[in-house]
Parts: sequence; C-alpha cells; structure tokens
Amino acid sequence: EGLWSQYLEVGIGPDPEVFTKAPVLSSVGLGAGIGIPAFSSWNNPEPELVLIATSDGTVVGATLGNDVNLRDVEGRSALLLGKAKDNNASSALGPLIRLFDDGFTLETLRHEEILLRVEGQDGYSLEGRNSVSRISRPFEELVAATIGKHHQYPDGFALFTGTLFAPTQDRDHPGQGFTHHMGDTVTIRSRHLGALVNVVGAAEELPEWSFGLRRLFGYLHDQREVLESSRKEYAS
Repeated sequence: EGLWSQYLEVGIGPDPEVFTKAPVLSSVGLGAGIGIPAFSSWNNPEPELVLIATSDGTVVGATLGNDVNLRDVEGRSALLLGKAKDNNASSALGPLIRLFDDGFTLETLRHEEILLRVEGQDGYSLEGRNSVSRISRPFEELVAATIGKHHQYPDGFALFTGTLFAPTQDRDHPGQGFTHHMGDTVTIRSRHLGALVNVVGAAEELPEWSFGLRRLFGYLHDQREVLESSRKEYAS
C-alpha cells in the first residue's frame, strides 16, 4: 500500500507497457551510430531481446535490440515517453534476424542471457545483464497486448520484450549514476543471437533517416526494371 508507481503498474498491473519505439525502416543496424539528442543529459542503453512476428502474431524469429532511453525526459512525465524513446538513431537492431528451426525455438529464448558492455573513450567501462527469464511478462502476453482484434500490423512487427537492466554505477560524479558520453561503444550480446555493436553519437549529427517506404518501393521498382532489361539482353 502506498508503493504505486507507473513502473510497478506496467510490471504487475493488468496491462503491459507496449508503445511504438521506431517507425518502419528507421532503426539502425550493426556498426551504425546510435543517437543521443542534445536536450538530454541523463540517458542509457537498454539491452533487449526482440521478437520478430508475422501479421497474425506468430513469432518466427528473434534478434537483439538497444532501446536507447532518455532517463531525464522519461522521468519528468510518462506522457513524454515518445520524446524519451523515439529520436534519430534511437533504435538499434541486429546483428541479424535468426529464424526459428528445430534447434532454435521460442523456448530457447525464455532463458536467454543478454550481456551489455559500454566502453568509453575516457577509459570508463560498464557491464550489465538482462535475464529474460526474470521479465515479469511472458512472451505470449506481450504479443497478445500488441496485436489482435484491437490492433493490427499487416506487415508484421519487431517487438522489444523489455529489460531488467538499469545502470546505477557512477560515471561523472558520485551519486549521479550513469549517462552516455559521445563515442561510447555499446556491445549487446547473447549466446544464440551474436553481438550488436554501436557507437554513441549526437542524434542531430548522425545521418538523418531518409530511406522510408516510398524510397524502398522506388528502389524495388528500379531493380525490377534492371532485371527485365537484363533478361531481354540475354534473350537477344
């Protein structure tokens, strides 16, 4: 009694926390920069298991993700979650999407250990761990809260499953905890999914997100024309 918080609510309440982290095609991959905006001075990585699901909610594979978080913005108000979570290069996925087979299934992932290491250019280092088995919501509950009669994803979706990791180790000053510095190398790894490595940069200076759905379909159209032209030349 008297211990309610917005974090306890989504951890043990009736509804899990599900929100849009990044628009389609805006996430960055292995080796790319991850972005921290200039308006944030307290921020952190969030190492997570990411489920890959089809349009009917069937989970067909997985990858690793970094749900880059602005703790100072999120801490001001839960209504600022979008500003805290969705910025240029604030979502990283990789190093690959591993599809399920006879030897790699959803059951394999229930006990996956996700390891984090941050290495700063100043010699600072931080290590952390996200034990998937300790997350309060099972995969099935998270998927059901994301997709169903109440909400559809006709092209499927990548679902971050949450993290138990919250850095408390001081970096700059005693009692002020951890925050990123420009140039930090962030490595997220697990036994079955490899290692996702990114370097922290200023969100305003990293390459802007410019390759959206319109450019994707334009690219595919151009490639089709090239293929058809090559076929005609080969036939002649």
